[in-house]
Amino acid sequence: MFKGILIEKSESNYEARLTNIDESILSKGDVTVKVLYSTLNYKDALAITGKGPVIRNFPMIPGIDLVGVVEQTDSSKFNVGDVVLLNGFGVGENHCGGLAQKAKLNSEWLIKLPDAFSAKQAMAIGTAGYTAMLCVIALEKNGVTPDKGKILVTGANGGVGSFAISLLSKLGYEITASTGRVEQSDYLKKLGASDIIDRNTLNTAGRPLAKEQWAGAIDSIGSHTLANICAGLKYDGTVAACGLAQGIDLPASVAPFILRGITLTGIDSVMRPLDDRIEAWQRLATLLEPAVFDDICNEISLDQVIETASDLIEGKVRGRVVVDLHN
Repeated sequence: MFKGILIEKSESNYEARLTNIDESILSKGDVTVKVLYSTLNYKDALAITGKGPVIRNFPMIPGIDLVGVVEQTDSSKFNVGDVVLLNGFGVGENHCGGLAQKAKLNSEWLIKLPDAFSAKQAMAIGTAGYTAMLCVIALEKNGVTPDKGKILVTGANGGVGSFAISLLSKLGYEITASTGRVEQSDYLKKLGASDIIDRNTLNTAGRPLAKEQWAGAIDSIGSHTLANICAGLKYDGTVAACGLAQGIDLPASVAPFILRGITLTGIDSVMRPLDDRIEAWQRLATLLEPAVFDDICNEISLDQVIETASDLIEGKVRGRVVVDLHN
């Protein structure tokens, strides 16, 4: 038996609780891992609170990220004692995830923990930081260099937004941060943002074509916000879209695509090929300063997860939430 968050559903009830879990609950996998740290992402919070249809199979252990020590393996890729890292691949959705002290996983989903990071630091980065890095790489590949102009980052106080600002700043970009919590401006400026705007300037219906403001953008919001970003991009600009906090719709016009030649590139972190994952983690290792973890990371224990999930949904959580699985 081991401790973890278990989500169960019946016709009349949906419940997430901290409990002792029998190993028979775990999904099949050729690597058994003792989990050291996990995280609490927006998707995890949706699953735990039942606010979104995230989970495909019940009962389910949530948690889309984890770092742990290999306890048993039938794979030649890993040895007992290796410290491994996982992001995504449907874990915490249709395969038991990281918010428990033990996990069974497919070896094809795992990479060894990069030498540059401790287990806790890797989870401070987690899917959010890894996704932010994928977004930055996408902007670079589309020719959005620092000399082209400002980069807009939406959801700036969240995990993806916080890391995106830090990474872009390190690379020399000028950043405009969009947030619903403008009172956190000092935090965002410390990460590297030069301008702060209220998210309400972007989250309602706008014009098909607006003033050219940004050379690129990283958006985790979707819906009207993403439509307005597209309308406000400079000629040949690119927006990397990685989230849908406002909605899955895109009430936009083709005008900026045709008249300004902009690019909308989707960023999937869940099923990303291993080579892309390794590239992103290698870039993170070269760009992130140790101090950023203190600025962005909040650590909690398993017994705080359910309450913190509700706070995250309500927009009360800043940065990243790391969950310590040691006790």
